[in-house]
Amino acid sequence: MQHIPTMDIRTLGDIGFDGQLRRALEPSQEYDVEKWLFVPNTYTEYRYILGTRGENPLICIGINPSTARPGALDPTLKSVERIALGNGFDSFIMFNVYAQRATSPDDMEWVLNDELHRENMRAFDYILSLSERPTVWAAWGTVIEKRDYLWDCLQEMIAIGQEHGARWVKCGRVSAAGHPHHPLYLRADSRIEDFPVEEYAARRPAAKKSRKRGGVL
Repeated sequence: MQHIPTMDIRTLGDIGFDGQLRRALEPSQEYDVEKWLFVPNTYTEYRYILGTRGENPLICIGINPSTARPGALDPTLKSVERIALGNGFDSFIMFNVYAQRATSPDDMEWVLNDELHRENMRAFDYILSLSERPTVWAAWGTVIEKRDYLWDCLQEMIAIGQEHGARWVKCGRVSAAGHPHHPLYLRADSRIEDFPVEEYAARRPAAKKSRKRGGVL
């Protein structure tokens, strides 16, 4: 199954995180809300959060969501869950730098949707608040180079992480350009280690420092 964006998310009505979270906490006929955190709670053109509930989650950061949903994890999410449990966490939360669903990052919108980004940052603040000292796994690979605005989104995430005292980690080797390893091809027994995300973001290429705004496909 693939997801190719076919509409402007701004036409979907209210995408506010607070309202979507309230609905996600209500009982669902499609999945067990005691086990899963899925925001929005239905499959749509964007996703803020997908994960399992626990006291000590590993928060994994990708670039953008694909087709995974509760009970139907894709290979990347299955790997994320294995790595989380193998490193002593009791749950995982998958979050993304940008919330638009697209199986291929090449299909992401070229112009930043400010509302979607703002609500995605509200979601990030929320999931960090679930842990006393959250652990955030940088796992986006080289895909961050696909769109200029992703770097600015990441900078905001770093700032939010500082407010919560987040520990940033990586798993596996970094690329030649310093990008953290994607989860998909990691061994199940791979270990997490500290990742200097602020130093990494400061090395952003000079040509990548402008952010487009608007939100059209």
